[in-house]
Amino acid sequence: MFLSKAQKAQIIADITQSLVKVLGKKPEHTHIVIQEIADEDWGFEGLPTDEWKKKQK
Repeated sequence: MFLSKAQKAQIIADITQSLVKVLGKKPEHTHIVIQEIADEDWGFEGLPTDEWKKKQK
């Protein structure tokens, strides 16, 4: 599942606010990276994740 631009913007805003509140970080010194990885590009229980998901159905 890949996120929409609006969802990414909301995640960035929420994480930034949490870091400001909890750690006292300045927003201008906070960088958030969202890295989306396709299911075929990572694995779980010895299988590519897309194959693992098929077995779960």
